[in-house]
Order: sequence, then C-alpha cells, then structure tokens
Amino acid sequence: MSAPSRGATGERPGQLFGVGVGPGDPDLLTVRAARLIEAADVVAYFSGPSGNSIARSIAEPWLSPGVREELLRYPVTTGESRHAGGYYAEIDAFYDDCAERLRAHLRAGRTVVVLAEGDPLFYGSYMYLHDRLAAEFGAQIVPGVTSVSGSTAAIGSGLCRHEDVLTVLPGTLPVPELAWRLAQTEAAVVLKLGRTFAGVREALRQAGRLADAWYVERATFDEQRVLPVTEVDPATVPYFATVVVTGGDRRADSAGRHDGAGTVTEEPTERTSRNPGGRVRIIGLGPGPAEWLTLEARAALAEVTDVFGYAPYVDRVPQRPGLTRHPSGNTVEIDRARAALDAALAGKDVAVVSGGDAGVFGMASAVFEAAAEAAYSDLDIQVLPGVSAAQAVAARAGAPLGADFAVLSLSDRLKPWPVVAERLRKAAEADLVIALYNPRSRSRPGQLADARAVLLEVLPPKTVVVIGRDVGRAEESLTVTTLAGFAPESVDMKCLVLIGARGTRVTGTGRVWTARFVEEVRGRG
Repeated sequence: MSAPSRGATGERPGQLFGVGVGPGDPDLLTVRAARLIEAADVVAYFSGPSGNSIARSIAEPWLSPGVREELLRYPVTTGESRHAGGYYAEIDAFYDDCAERLRAHLRAGRTVVVLAEGDPLFYGSYMYLHDRLAAEFGAQIVPGVTSVSGSTAAIGSGLCRHEDVLTVLPGTLPVPELAWRLAQTEAAVVLKLGRTFAGVREALRQAGRLADAWYVERATFDEQRVLPVTEVDPATVPYFATVVVTGGDRRADSAGRHDGAGTVTEEPTERTSRNPGGRVRIIGLGPGPAEWLTLEARAALAEVTDVFGYAPYVDRVPQRPGLTRHPSGNTVEIDRARAALDAALAGKDVAVVSGGDAGVFGMASAVFEAAAEAAYSDLDIQVLPGVSAAQAVAARAGAPLGADFAVLSLSDRLKPWPVVAERLRKAAEADLVIALYNPRSRSRPGQLADARAVLLEVLPPKTVVVIGRDVGRAEESLTVTTLAGFAPESVDMKCLVLIGARGTRVTGTGRVWTARFVEEVRGRG
C-alpha cells in the first residue's frame, strides 16, 4: 500500500496510522513506516512529563518540514497521582484528551501518524488511542521491531529453540508471581524495569534463573549496555531497559541426535535408564489455608527440587531458589504422574501435590498407577497425608462424621454414572453418612439433582444435608438444610456435600453431629 498523499481537503475523515519505529536505531525503521511518517499531515508521539520522546528522536530523520506535531505528554508516570480517582483515573482521562486532540485532525481530513517505540500493539501507549479511535476512523497498524528482538540481538544468544516456551513479563508484577512465572518457562523477557529492577532480580533469584539472566539497556543504540543481571546497580536502571533470560534447547539437552534428514533420533530416555537417587513424595496440601498444611508436608516442600501438580495447587507452593514448579491441567493425572516419576529417575527430589489429602480422590492413586511400569520399580514413593475436604467441612459443621461414613465422588469421568448411582443407593441403605466430592460442574450440571433423586428413594426428605463452600478460605460458607430442601443448582465444584445418616442431628445453635450408636440398619422403605 502506498503512503497517503498530503494536503487533505477536510471533505472526508482523515486516516489514522499506528506506526512502530523500532527499539532505538533509526536504521531499524521499516520502509513503510518511513514512507508514512514523511507523508503525514500530523505526527503524534508520547513522552513523560519532561517532554522528551524516544519515539520522536528515532523518527526525526523522516519528519517533513511543516508537519504538525502533537506531543502527548503524560501527566504522571512513576510519581504519585493527585487525581481524585487515583492514577488509573488520571491516565484514563489523559487518553480521552489525547483522543479528542487527534479526533479533531482526523475529522478535518488530515492523515495522522502516531509513533510507537517498538511495536504499536506490544505494551505500547498507542493501543489506548486505538481503542478510542479505530472504530470511527479505520486505523491501520504498521508493526515495528520490538524491544524483545532488539535485546536478544544485543546479547547475541539464542532466546528459545524447538519447543521452548517464551514468556514476556512486566516487571511491575509482584515478586512471588514473577518468580513463579520465571520458574515455569524456558525463556523470558522482563520489561518495565526502573524502580522494579531490585524486585525482578529477587524474583530471578527465587526462581533459580539468575545465572541465565542478562540486562540490556538502550538496545540497538550506540550506547547500549549488556551486563549480567548480577552486576547491575539497581539505582542506575531506566524504565525502558530489559532483562533477558535465555532458554535451553530441550532437544539438545536430551540425549537426542540429528540424523542426515534433519530429524531427531532419540537415544534411550531417562525412563529406561534407572537412577534410584531420586524420590517421589505425594503431598496433601489440605483444603486451603496454610495453617492446615502439616509440619511434615511443610518440611518436605522446603527441600524438594521439583513440584508437580494441578496448576492451582502448585501455585500454593511458594517459589524459592532451587525449586522448579511444573503446573498442568486438571485431567492429565497419569501424564503428570509419569513426568514426576521420570524426574525422580533423573535424580530429582520430587513432590506431587494435591489439595486436601492426596489419597482421597487425589494424585496418590494416579502415581501408583503410573509407577506400575517396570521402569519405576526401584523408586522410593512416599505419601504424606493432609487434611481432607470432608474433614474440614465436618469440623466446621460440628461432628457429622462421628459415626460410620462413606466418601463418594459424583464425577463419572473414571466410572459410569450407573455405578455412581448404585453406590449412592447402597451407602444410603447401609445408613452411612455420605460425603460427596465433585458434586456439580459445568460439564455435569444435572448429576447432583439425579443423585438427590436416588437418595430420596431411600432416605426421608428431612435427612440432614450440609453444604460447605470454600471452607478455610475468605469466601467460606456453610449451609445446613435437608435432602428435600437443598437446591442442587446452588452447588458447584467449590463445594463438598455431606448427606446425614439416621443418627445425624442438628442442635439448637445449628451444629451438626451424628450419634455413635445405631440400633439397626434401615431398609429402603
């Protein structure tokens, strides 16, 4: 597409362009970007309160004589906002004002180029104008070389290869979250430094990534600096510097080799080369609060090298130096178990974590299932107990598990629904208190109602029911109702449901308990 001509008549709206000017060196400006800047009626650019714009300095060689310039000067950057609504309200109002200034030019038929350091849509201020103007004027984007590319070129080292994952992070994230994310990725680039640099360095230390981290300042400029992060004085770091964490080649790090056709031929993997030096500890984290984590589990998590588990559970394990966390999805238990076992075969000290107790609908069974393979027969596998969700809800309610009870999962992912229904019926006929895990999900919205119908065929409508939601957390709630009275649609996967037995009682203050003595087993009638 050719550049727009100058000299608009004002008879129709002008054109808006978001133009990336690259990370610093004017020679990295694209030909299209240069052509648009030269032909623009209006060139707009952002700056801090000082009025100095890096984007303008990059584009200056292509600014035509007589071009109208719009300096969009931030009212506040790293300082405190005095706006009644706070920083974000002040910045939002600033973008509204900037959009109005450019809207006037566009309605007058002028071509407006908004300069963006790096790329317009990559952490760029232009995006906020785009949100306000693009629908009205049909903005076009001209991509630019990003600071990620400029910084990678500056250190002269490969950033990521093959299946390596690259994560781009703002340094303004809290240190624990930064550390967690840095520990999960092969390669990373951290932006928005300045006053955040000390925290970023601490996150790198906690994630065990300091040795791989490089500091890049003014990438692609003549005065660019490249240093190991450990050698940088935090007081000297500007906002637009970056930290680059290079990844390892996962294929090269394995025992694979390339054949003449360019494919990878795998050597024997760690699974077939036993190393009994590692071990696996399967750890129950309890239902939520840190106080419910056992001392044994806490001590184990303080010394393991690798933690595997469903992502929300792994997130509960604090990041620290020397720890690598391996989060995964909710339905890949066997794959997760094999990955943990393989890490142990390689000599790692591994933890596999579950919420509640790992032996109650948790990862313990999955690990032992995977460990049935002969390759894992020499591994030391231990199970560390945790407070189960049933125990936590029961304790909040009183003592509903004071007599015999059964624990059932309503999920039919690993067993057919008729089996679930028959087990429910038998437990009710046996006069057992029943703890229902996985009661109702978006993919199984009707099964709790079906379960209730099965139970009502055996139990009286006045049977006590306890519903515990998020027990141990800030959103905790406890509902005591009856089998006839509770609404299945009010229950989700954050809940555990207790169905009382004949001996289950409710005190005048709403406490629930089950008598220890039972005279006879009731029948279905």
